[in-house]
Amino acid sequence: MTATHEITTATATFDVHSPGTGEVVGTYPIQTQEEAVAAVDHAREAFGWWCELTYAQRAERLSKFAGLIVRRLEQLAALIHDETGKPYSDASLEAALAIEHLVWAGKNARKVLGRKSSRVGLLSINNAASVEHKPLGVIGVIGPWNYPVFTPLGSIVYALAAGNAVVFKPSEFTPGVGRWLVDMFAQIVPERPVLQLLTGDGSTGAALCRAGVDKIAFTGSTATAKKVMAVCAESLTPLVAECGGKDVLIVDADADLDAAAEAGVWAGMANAGQSCIGTERVYVHERVYDAFLDKLVARAGELRAGVDTEAKIGPITMPKQVEVIRHHIEDALARGGRALVGGAEIQGQVVQPTVLVDVPEDAPAITEETFGPTLTVAKVRDMDEAVTRANATRYGLSAAVFSKSRGRELADRLRTGMVSVNAVFNFPSIASLPFGGVGDSGFGRIHGPDGLREFTYAHAVARQRFAPLMALTTFARTAETDQKVAKMLTLLHGRK
Repeated sequence: MTATHEITTATATFDVHSPGTGEVVGTYPIQTQEEAVAAVDHAREAFGWWCELTYAQRAERLSKFAGLIVRRLEQLAALIHDETGKPYSDASLEAALAIEHLVWAGKNARKVLGRKSSRVGLLSINNAASVEHKPLGVIGVIGPWNYPVFTPLGSIVYALAAGNAVVFKPSEFTPGVGRWLVDMFAQIVPERPVLQLLTGDGSTGAALCRAGVDKIAFTGSTATAKKVMAVCAESLTPLVAECGGKDVLIVDADADLDAAAEAGVWAGMANAGQSCIGTERVYVHERVYDAFLDKLVARAGELRAGVDTEAKIGPITMPKQVEVIRHHIEDALARGGRALVGGAEIQGQVVQPTVLVDVPEDAPAITEETFGPTLTVAKVRDMDEAVTRANATRYGLSAAVFSKSRGRELADRLRTGMVSVNAVFNFPSIASLPFGGVGDSGFGRIHGPDGLREFTYAHAVARQRFAPLMALTTFARTAETDQKVAKMLTLLHGRK
């Protein structure tokens, strides 16, 4: 049986423009509520087949999918570059980092989700208990544009490994990347439409939420997550939300300043700053502030954003984000801040790396997600002040700490879902670690064992092996039995 992996009866379309050249790089349908329902119905049928495969059979297919991506990495990187504007090298790196997750999810799904025995207490000693995690059914994945391969696959792959079917709605800025992923998977799994595509704008995403899926995995801004959550609430559809952040880098007095400066520039400027886990705020111990700032400014000053192949930083993908970045920089300067590198002069969708100092803590450049190649750097008296400032945000996605002696201690004090110590961006590549945040950065987790369980429900079974010594669950229970239970509980727990 050859599967139909995309519903294509929509008439309205939209164009995708290259952020670098403005040229149209693709035209796609804006798919409707009716089409979303049809896709979910097809996925429901495919789920019946997919979930009956063994964990090993699904793992084998996911491994083959990983191999196909590796062999066609250049083709995929070109698509990412065309739709997001990021340099080819960064596009290739993004796709490459997803490979480990494909293999890990398939290999570990049975160990994490398979049936396990559970201990029983003295009162239930006549029972055998077990729990396993079963797939929910059909998962709707609404992906972002900033990492159009790595991020959605973090949900798609784990949902598939757990035995679910998936309907994927990529960002309207990167539908071509989404189509490529779905088409490549169909080459590996041609039997059923286990992974399907829906393209369109926010209305298509809302349609998917209302189409009868068993869970939505959303990645995007906090504001959009609230809208998605409201739509999901109509049908009590559960949601895992990976939203934005106002991530921080803390530099202690004993830090390796060269490494910290290099990491800060990468975490703040890579992908034009369009990373939910990208650094936007830097707090530095006063004893090393000047030395660190000199190194950071020198490295940032060597970088250039542009649309040519020599530029290390690409353009801003989403046009309206340019004005947010401009506002944050201009407001910071108007409040007495200084730009040691870059500034508010923006050409088209190209924003040059910008390092800001002396910015008040209540400025939008400190409190709101900028999502551009900007860093605010502030001096602190000690690490207690650094931690207090770091935690003074409604977000809580990730952070980085550079300290030779206190890295773990400081990491433990940060209210974030993830922390890097003496590095940046290391945890996303570790497939066994959960990825997600707290507060306005969202809830739920992708990646790792938590990411597998996110797309399942716990199925508990208690089986009576022999008749109980005392009949408890009966209306024939006697007062003598109640007294025995009370004595037993007193002996076991009453003296503690």
